[in-house]
Amino acid sequence: MVSVTCEKSVDFINMPTLRRGPRDTRIAAQPGRPAILLESESPYAGRRLVVEYDGSTTAAYLHDKTSAIAATWIANHQQAPASADPARLNSGQAPVMPADHTKHPGGRPVLEPHTLRALWLEEGDGVAILEKEELLAVIPGWSDMSKGMPGYSRDVIGQTPFGWSLDDAIEGLGPRVEQAARFWRWRADGQEWARFQQAVLGHLLGRLGPGARYWDVGGGRQPLVGVSERPPNGYRHYTVLSTVGMSSQRMPMVEQLVEDASAQARIEIAIATTLPSTDAARIFLWLAQYPWRDVTWLGPGHSLRWYHEPATFPLGGGNEAVLLLGEPAALLGPEVPELSGLSFGGDPVRWLWVVPITERERLLARERGSGSLVTQLAAQRRSWVVS
Repeated sequence: MVSVTCEKSVDFINMPTLRRGPRDTRIAAQPGRPAILLESESPYAGRRLVVEYDGSTTAAYLHDKTSAIAATWIANHQQAPASADPARLNSGQAPVMPADHTKHPGGRPVLEPHTLRALWLEEGDGVAILEKEELLAVIPGWSDMSKGMPGYSRDVIGQTPFGWSLDDAIEGLGPRVEQAARFWRWRADGQEWARFQQAVLGHLLGRLGPGARYWDVGGGRQPLVGVSERPPNGYRHYTVLSTVGMSSQRMPMVEQLVEDASAQARIEIAIATTLPSTDAARIFLWLAQYPWRDVTWLGPGHSLRWYHEPATFPLGGGNEAVLLLGEPAALLGPEVPELSGLSFGGDPVRWLWVVPITERERLLARERGSGSLVTQLAAQRRSWVVS
């Protein structure tokens, strides 16, 4: 098995994902207009962190593209009450933590923006907040205000609806934050990225033979992803196009929905085709960054609808969606190349094969399961090789 690893040193300093606040300690919050102490967008642009001070308390909010989806209390800046104030909560203001649940019942000074930094977790769905390089709070990907699951804060004692104790969870969250620091340091090192590319390309060489063209489909955004072309050879009549780079970061949401997250967290996507490679490769402009852009995950049996007009679907044939299969051999076609054997960060890398389908077929898979759709496609003698 080919294994690619990150360097092991931990460095919270000068991370590319950290954004400094303004160096101005004269923080003033106006009624209904909290002062923003820190704002940071995920490197994948799927989430945004805002840390706000409203004169009484500081809280952190994790936003998706439309609204706040998770939050945690960070600090009181006044004497703590004996219990939460329902009127304050009903008015939409951040809560003041009750005295029994804060390490500073008398309040603490306002946080200085220039001391705050954001460190995004590798998956991009959660974030850690550092104060003077020390862990202040964590909003992991599983935090969800609608489910009563807040983030974790250093100054919280026990569990409350507004925040949970970071001390109580540090055994699990501490290593996650350290891993995030290692990951972004690795990601910022161009030589490490080049070595990763060569490892994946070497793996494809051993499984599929010599490569030809290589396209960048990342558009200069994170995650960096390319597509490698493996033309027909004496053993096959079709071209294989494979992503190179999706597996260099774990996908969001996997650990929340899959029992064995390690086995599903890292993927590359491939398509076997007799279409012109330049046409078929356009599908990866959509798929290669999809999990991190939409903060979701892709696995065997997942199906996705093309985001644009059906006439623009790169794989044609009246189709407008894709089915992703880990084992496409149930469909008609030649023997499927074996692409397993690569790992990164201690996790195996899985290849998913693209099969174009109609919107009606996608809805069938959604209603009855992908297994029913695969059975129907096999009965129609549909091939996993796209032509």
